[in-house]
Amino acid sequence: MTDRSTPTSLTRTAEIARDLIRIDTQNWGGGRSSGEADAAAYVAAVLAAMGVESQTIESEPGRASVIARVEGEDPSLPLLVVHGHLDVVPADASEWSVDPFAGEIRDGLLWGRGAVDMKQMDAMILVALERILASGRKPRRGLVIAFFADEEAGGIYGSQFLVRNHPELFAGATEAISEVGGYSIDIDGQRAYLLQTAEKALQWILLRARGTAAHGSQHMRDNAVTKLAHAVAAVGAHEFPVELTDTTRGLIAGIAEILGVEVDDPDAVAERTGTVARFLRSSLRHTANPTMLDAGYKHNVIPSVAEARIDVRPLPGREREAIDAIRALVGDEIEVELVHGDVGLEQPFDGELVTAMTAALGRHDPGAPVLPYMLSGGTDNKALSELGIAGYGFAPLKLTPDLDFAAMFHGVDERVPLDALEFGTDVLEDLLLTY
Repeated sequence: MTDRSTPTSLTRTAEIARDLIRIDTQNWGGGRSSGEADAAAYVAAVLAAMGVESQTIESEPGRASVIARVEGEDPSLPLLVVHGHLDVVPADASEWSVDPFAGEIRDGLLWGRGAVDMKQMDAMILVALERILASGRKPRRGLVIAFFADEEAGGIYGSQFLVRNHPELFAGATEAISEVGGYSIDIDGQRAYLLQTAEKALQWILLRARGTAAHGSQHMRDNAVTKLAHAVAAVGAHEFPVELTDTTRGLIAGIAEILGVEVDDPDAVAERTGTVARFLRSSLRHTANPTMLDAGYKHNVIPSVAEARIDVRPLPGREREAIDAIRALVGDEIEVELVHGDVGLEQPFDGELVTAMTAALGRHDPGAPVLPYMLSGGTDNKALSELGIAGYGFAPLKLTPDLDFAAMFHGVDERVPLDALEFGTDVLEDLLLTY
């Protein structure tokens, strides 16, 4: 039975997250999106209601981002960027058991596209700040609060645009926190938290095969579709070797310590983390996944060109190595074109911010270990890195072991527990007051 709760029955965080989910901000890439300006207006209004003046900046009509500054108790400290994004990946409603844009409450969870990625964090940011200001306090250090457009398509119309055209908005900031970190996992019955200290690089590449155009009934060896099929199969079947970085070495060592095992096989250690294993195993190596195919225009015509899109995620600083490996896999006949690329990031698992994030989690869930990890995807921290801002993933959530959290990212029936939203808001408020 579905509980269609009224706004008054929800906590403030759940209410804002639900409202944002109901604003359809699907981003299809290629400059095509919907609803970002409406979401920007919503968050700007919430900020205004708490007395925070913001700027809404459009890179193109409708591609709106919101930026605000909040004064801190200690003006001598560098500023912290606390950011989220307003867009979401598309959702096919026919695949979902709920309307992906209804913000439905069911079984103690908030369902909808963006419930995890990342309108829940947008709501936690707003409510943590709202609580602090409503109580007459200030965050310990000054904040740059940002809600970006276009993160799901590389940030060209969002964070990249602002960093490259309005760097003054981030003046004085040295560090940033955002999505996909600070959430809990279950390791053999022990709850632990993953603090995101690294992100893999991104390379969206196009494979192009050329052949002879002809009638579909002919005997044809120079078939572009066949050539492409062999290339795509080779890439899709290839498994890159494990190569540990400082982040993943620390992660695997921490998991092994909890399990009480030796690190003979990092893959096997990561596999013991249950549903999050696919996230963690992908951080131990380069990955390359075919995601789109495009060839032909009629059943009885052999096309002269066939193309495939490949999502390549190299380890930080190893982008050229991954591309060279793919060129070797597909052979000289296949053209390899870089469509979009960005850098990988890796920050140390130490320093005052890491200590503060770990301590905030510890005060709200004592005894739970905190481990570093590398995000297999990427965030707007990559754009901020162009300004020398060190970015971490910290959207704290205390989750139950039965929730396949990794499947929620860009998946079907995305959802987040309501009590996890409250936990995250409490931890984030704690961090902003103490760091």
